[in-house]
Amino acid sequence: MIKVTDIAYVRFRAPDLDEMEKFLLEFGMVRAERRDKALFMRGTDALPFGHVTELGEPGFIGLGFYAESVADLENLATEHGLAASGSDAPGGGKRLRFTDPNGFEVDVVAGQQKPAALPVVRRLVHNDGEARPRQGEPLRVSPGPSQVKRLGHCVINVRDFRESEAWYKSRFGLVTSDEIEIAPGAPIGAFLRCDRGPVHVDHHTLFPVGTGTPGFNHAAFEVANFDDLMAGHQLLEQSGRRHEWGVGRHILGSQIFDYWRDPWGHTVEHWTDGDLFNNETPPNIAGVDQLMGNQWGPPAPPSMGS
Repeated sequence: MIKVTDIAYVRFRAPDLDEMEKFLLEFGMVRAERRDKALFMRGTDALPFGHVTELGEPGFIGLGFYAESVADLENLATEHGLAASGSDAPGGGKRLRFTDPNGFEVDVVAGQQKPAALPVVRRLVHNDGEARPRQGEPLRVSPGPSQVKRLGHCVINVRDFRESEAWYKSRFGLVTSDEIEIAPGAPIGAFLRCDRGPVHVDHHTLFPVGTGTPGFNHAAFEVANFDDLMAGHQLLEQSGRRHEWGVGRHILGSQIFDYWRDPWGHTVEHWTDGDLFNNETPPNIAGVDQLMGNQWGPPAPPSMGS
């Protein structure tokens, strides 16, 4: 087992790369590289890419995680009788590919060359009732797409929650933040995060939910801040994109969220201001009401997760 440091990317297939790129630009991503049969999109953080679209029938292929080092990746390969290979994706480095119990391709990557971070346009200073750091200058939110920073997490529907939980934890060192029960003693899924010891990380990186049928649920991308999220919401709405749920603030994870559908129905989320946990944060058990509820905002639509 190794301890992955973060989620790296999600991979999809789509029959029209032009249409996918158009949507993702409106969603707030930037082209990292475009090939005849593949599109790589990134955010503002100094990471090679976070979203991949391969030419083909629409669908979800899988996801990738970052390893701490090439040595960790090679040790994991040896443990499972696999061979790491050089990656031809932007950033290069090495890649190890698994297939999880649900048929999803799961990569572990390391040794990538990182590009420079991109400038964040909406670096805004906010006043509130307790602190007023912005003095003598008005706040102005420029119109346009949100600025996606990076991929934050992925939710997958799985046949058997416990099977998938064990598979991911035993290979990648993920730990539980919140386990979800549909009834006392009847778990259906869990918010899993990376284990970086005392370093604080996102409340969740992966959430396998036991629906009985494997499938893609959603992928979530962090944006610069709340105003940035709302500016992007307005642009996507004006562009006629399909809105799914939001704007609201989750209970578990606490992030402000806004869900949209890409042209082929895959749900992608903008989020900001989420919880950060470390190894001093104990695991928790919560109900479906907390999973699907929110602290403010509209109720979840019946279509969420389908």
